[in-house]
Amino acid sequence: MGVLGISSMAHDLVAHSAARTSHIARNVANADTPGYRAQDLPRFAAEMDRGLAMRTTRAGHLQPNGASGDIRPIEREGEVSPNGNDVSLETEMMEAASARQSHEMAVSVYSSVRAMMSSALGRGR
Repeated sequence: MGVLGISSMAHDLVAHSAARTSHIARNVANADTPGYRAQDLPRFAAEMDRGLAMRTTRAGHLQPNGASGDIRPIEREGEVSPNGNDVSLETEMMEAASARQSHEMAVSVYSSVRAMMSSALGRGR
């Protein structure tokens, strides 16, 4: 994978982390809603594997890996409370930390790629 591929993957990871953070925030907001089921997105690695299995063979074909935003949320299994809600604030906080960590890693990779590109072009930092 070339530098541009790594940059593209970092961009996709930032978008995925933002979408996960949105789902986590929705789960926390509905922590007391009767019957609400916690949702999450599949892990980024699983989505990348799915995308790598699909290849665009012609310019008019659909793009692989959810380019149209087709990553679907999944219900997270958890203990159901008496009101039918399965949101665990502890789980949501752990998932929020995981999403933040993924975002920070992607931004760090993206910054490194940018610095390498600038250096290669003779522009320094």
